[in-house]
Amino acid sequence: MKKLILLLLPALCFSCYQAEPNCGHFKTGNYESEITVNGKKKKTLSVRTNSMVIETYDGKTDTASIRWINDCEYVLQKTNPKTMQEKKAIDIKILTTSKNSYTFEFGLVGSDAKQKGKAKQLN
Repeated sequence: MKKLILLLLPALCFSCYQAEPNCGHFKTGNYESEITVNGKKKKTLSVRTNSMVIETYDGKTDTASIRWINDCEYVLQKTNPKTMQEKKAIDIKILTTSKNSYTFEFGLVGSDAKQKGKAKQLN
């Protein structure tokens, strides 16, 4: 009986394995993202094409170029940065997906400091 349990244990654990996120259909479209900043939820509206993203956050609209690393990771670079901080690129990695939403983590390229958020596809 112990041998049977030992043989079935890997099969049971396989069902616990989470499949690779299906990120491909999130490359373009309209999105509403939500992150928490200093304990407050903040929303961003985004329009994403193959080469650029137009985002509206806190009443300000900004444009960035987008470069996809793979189906689940991309880098944003502001088109017209006004400060040294805005010149720094942001790395975004999609962690999990569902039919019309995904969770992601983001941070400055090269930094270990990451934040998480959730995005919902609007179209």
